[in-house]
Amino acid sequence: MNSENRVLACVDQSKFADHVADYAAWAAQRLDAPMELLHVINRHPELSDSDDLSGAIGFNAQEKLLSQLSEEDEARSREAREQGRIFLNRLRERALAAGAPWVDVRQRHGELAETLVELEPSVRLIVLGRRGRSAEATQRDLGRNVEHVVRSLRCPILAVTEPFRPPRNIMVAFDGGMSTRRGIERVATSPLFRGMPVHILMSGKRKSDAAKQLQWAEQRLASAGFSPTVELLPGDAERIIAQSILDRAIDILVMGAYNHSPLRSALFGSKTSDLLRSSRIPTLLLR
Repeated sequence: MNSENRVLACVDQSKFADHVADYAAWAAQRLDAPMELLHVINRHPELSDSDDLSGAIGFNAQEKLLSQLSEEDEARSREAREQGRIFLNRLRERALAAGAPWVDVRQRHGELAETLVELEPSVRLIVLGRRGRSAEATQRDLGRNVEHVVRSLRCPILAVTEPFRPPRNIMVAFDGGMSTRRGIERVATSPLFRGMPVHILMSGKRKSDAAKQLQWAEQRLASAGFSPTVELLPGDAERIIAQSILDRAIDILVMGAYNHSPLRSALFGSKTSDLLRSSRIPTLLLR
C-alpha cells in the first residue's frame, strides 16, 4: 500500500469528527488507500489570569513575566497535545472498525490551511467537516475554514456534515467547465464511485453547446462502465440542484468549487458556499 497516496481526514474535537472519520474510512476502503487522521492545534497564547505583573518595577520584572507566560503556554500546549492524542486514538480505532485498511494519526500546531498545503503532495483525497468546533459553538451552518482551505488546495476535498450513511447514488453538477470536466474524469477513473448510479445535471444559464457537453460527459462515463442519466434543467442552479438531490435520493454531490476570485465572492456571494449551506449530503469539491 502506497503511504504517499493517502486519504487525509481533518478532525477537531467536535461532534462532527466522527462523521469525518467514518466517511474517510469508507473512502480509504474504496480506494484501497492508507488513511491518516490530522488534528491541527491552533496556537493562541493568552495572558495569564493569575498575578498581574503589569505594574511591577522591580529588577528583572519583565523577564519574570515573560518566563511565567512561557511556562503557562507550554503547560497549555502539553495539555492540548495529550487531549488530542487520546481523541485521535479513539478515532483511529473507530476508522479501523469501519473497514479502513490502515490508519495513522498526526498532530500539528499551526493553521489548518497552511498545514494542508504542506501535506498536499502526498494526499489523494481530503475529508473535512463543513462545520467544526467553532461553528458548533456559534451555530454557523458553514465553518470559517472551509472556503479558505478549498481555495488553498488543488486535490479533491470531500466536505461532510451529517452522520455517515453508505453512499449509493451520486450526482455531478456539470456546467461544461474545466473543473466539472475533471470531475467527470475522476468519477470515470476512480474506484471511489465504481458500480454506483451516476446522475449528470446541467443547470444555470442556457448554453448553446449544452447538449454537446452533456453528450461528452455521458459517453465518457459510459466508456468507463457506468450507465449515467443526464438532465438539462435551466434556471437557478442552487435551487434546482438542491431539489434534484431530494427528488433522486442523491448521496454524494460532485461539483466545481470557488471558481471566482475571493473579491468577487465577497461582493456578490459564492454559489459554492450557498450550495454547501443548502445541501446536507457529502460534497466532493474540485478546483
